[in-house]
Amino acid sequence: MDTTRLTGPPMALSLSGTPLPMVGRVRMYVCGITPYDVTHLGHAATYIWADAADKVLSWHGHTVTVARNITDIDEVLFAEARRRGEQHSMLATLQRASFESTMSTLRVRTPDHSPTAAQAVGQVIQLASALLVNDQAYLRGGTVYARTSGTAAVAGLDRATAIKLSEEYHDHPDSPDKDDPLDVAVWMETSDDEVSWPSPWGMGRPGWHAECAAMVLTLFGPTVDIHAGGADLAYPHHACEAALAEAATGVMPFARTWLRAGTVNINGAKMAKSTGNLVLVNDLLATHSPAAIRLMCLARPWAEPWSYSSDVLERAAGTLDELYAAAARPDSSGAGGAAVPSALLHNLDVPTALSIALEDGGQAARTLIEILALS
Repeated sequence: MDTTRLTGPPMALSLSGTPLPMVGRVRMYVCGITPYDVTHLGHAATYIWADAADKVLSWHGHTVTVARNITDIDEVLFAEARRRGEQHSMLATLQRASFESTMSTLRVRTPDHSPTAAQAVGQVIQLASALLVNDQAYLRGGTVYARTSGTAAVAGLDRATAIKLSEEYHDHPDSPDKDDPLDVAVWMETSDDEVSWPSPWGMGRPGWHAECAAMVLTLFGPTVDIHAGGADLAYPHHACEAALAEAATGVMPFARTWLRAGTVNINGAKMAKSTGNLVLVNDLLATHSPAAIRLMCLARPWAEPWSYSSDVLERAAGTLDELYAAAARPDSSGAGGAAVPSALLHNLDVPTALSIALEDGGQAARTLIEILALS
């Protein structure tokens, strides 16, 4: 550890205004992709923010262990594989390789762990069994449902909104087998022609929320320090994932803090394949540097939604040139680069850190470039 960086009074990273003291190792879990198509800017923004948190913590002397999963058991993946006439496992492997290559180009650090849902099937079965033992789940046919109706209130949502989101994310609130529409499947019974695995309840496959809960519990135990993902995953995914883990282990909180990157919009709608308004990262990389794309994603409050346009990217590229010019100047204050990492510890405040770097120049600018991988 470089102790020369640790000057001044002790400080802790804060997210959403609450200090989050860390001792030694920091455990970060990042909700990864469903590998059925190419990487778009909405994906990239989330992973760039998680990477920024990793780099800021590492700069301040912490050892950050990052796990970023691959959701290779999912109906959208199976449907795309059927459409292409391919094996879902082959499609997932090829798309995962493409995604990881794009992340490497964007200077996003390779995670320490890259668990897949397929590798976690046994752990999901264990999770379902634990929930049944704790009377936090019930069996209908070959499907294990968890009692998660209370998650909407915890997430601050009214019931009607929660049911609408449950429908949008394919949790089937209208299923007659459920005790409550907002209960979720931990283990789902499947028919003979579907992708499935054996379980104590017959052939089936994991539910989406249970996959992430099982992977976190397997890698990190009952609690993580930072759980990252897109803001659009707050409900039902994150809320139900946390509820499943806490109900199984009795340990709270499941996540000490959440880093949910703001949604990227284009033409007034969330960037997503379902809306057909994707901006592909590889298309942007054909004309702009990885550093410009990183700065475009980071030069704003991390939790706020934002809208992409070519003008936004051009402005980021121009600001990056200004930052490089500032780095070549002599320091204009005695503070050097100390103010920049301090600003980043406060809610990952890149706009403030960038303002300091551009004004002070010299070491302040060079420090920002180094921490955020903007070279």
